[in-house]
Amino acid sequence: MKDKLIIGRYLPLDTFVHRLDPRGKFIFVFLFIIVIFLSHHPYSYLWLAFILLMILKAARIPLGFLLKGLLPIFIFLLLTLVMHLSLTKGGTRLFEWGILSIDSNGIREGILIVLRLAYIMIISTLLTLTTSPLNLTEAFDRLFKPLKYIKVPVAALSMMMSIALRFIPTLMEELDKIVLSQKSRGSDISSGSIVARIKAFIPLMIPLFISAFQRAEELAIAMEVRGYDANQQRTSYRVLEWHVKDTLALLSIIPIAVISIWLGHHF
Repeated sequence: MKDKLIIGRYLPLDTFVHRLDPRGKFIFVFLFIIVIFLSHHPYSYLWLAFILLMILKAARIPLGFLLKGLLPIFIFLLLTLVMHLSLTKGGTRLFEWGILSIDSNGIREGILIVLRLAYIMIISTLLTLTTSPLNLTEAFDRLFKPLKYIKVPVAALSMMMSIALRFIPTLMEELDKIVLSQKSRGSDISSGSIVARIKAFIPLMIPLFISAFQRAEELAIAMEVRGYDANQQRTSYRVLEWHVKDTLALLSIIPIAVISIWLGHHF
């Protein structure tokens, strides 16, 4: 299970994308998501798909590995597409059978919404795949540091994000153990229809949540014993340094946005 889900995972490779400052990557992803929401034309989405493929190539992450890891998300996207096809009306009526009908606007809006959600998930996953949880936390703390002046607990939020990212693979590993334990008792949860599999997975959630609460309690006790205080000023073992390549990488969002908007208005 944990090998199939890549959300929250980090691949420790030595690539140009991995070496970029996490603050720059954080800002780039945020701006890229804004560009996605501003794009409404198929050519714009083709351009953004090309950019995502170039980032994948630069990070040396195989496309098949990424798509396989996001398969559970794509099932959700498929359901979203079906809902738009059946509920969004307008344009040319393409299919009608009883109360079920599909219009051209439903197809167009459904595809655009699915692409939008898929691109957001892909670029967000690329951020976690190419940035260690420690660096992500440090970037979050540095970027939102000014909010401390309005009494926002940035340090506590950063620690929460770090723990959440670290807990994802831990929970997946725990779920693997529970699944193997159930299979050893003769429970078959990997066959049958989708509905049957969902019903088989529901009983696994109780021991998974119990294990998660136990691990959270152990972590809280360990942090308390070591005298952790989120309100105290802390130093970092690894100091983030901004380089020219980080500036150039961040500025690349400008031509990406300009070309995407231009394609949407000229074709």
